Amino acid sequence: MPRKTKILLIEDHEPNRYLLTFLLEKNGFEVVAAPDGPAGIALAAREKPALILLDIQLPGMDGHAVARALRRDPTLAHTPLVAVTSYAMAGDQARAVEAGFDGYLEKPIDPDLFVEQVRCHLRPLDPEPGR
Repeated sequence: MPRKTKILLIEDHEPNRYLLTFLLEKNGFEVVAAPDGPAGIALAAREKPALILLDIQLPGMDGHAVARALRRDPTLAHTPLVAVTSYAMAGDQARAVEAGFDGYLEKPIDPDLFVEQVRCHLRPLDPEPGR
């Protein structure tokens, strides 16, 4: 049985965590989740996911600070990092890129498009991620 592509989801809002996990697992991905930035950083270092989905608005340590911390870890510096956020004002996407994000998905997500949007951010090392 081929190994599933592992995605780390750092999201504090439980209903969002549930929905995104459901959509990803339904499409063959393995999901590990953290409810806040420090837990997400520790989980990323331990699990070495193929992709990290990160909410910007987190309690205590916001997503930009988490992204910068992840980028300082040499083993995670090139892991695709995608913001999944309701921050959609002018300049928010530029701030995300400046913090180290590779991509930006706006909430509310479209369940019909979400998994394909995630697949677009995976590195081409796995020709059929999540399958």
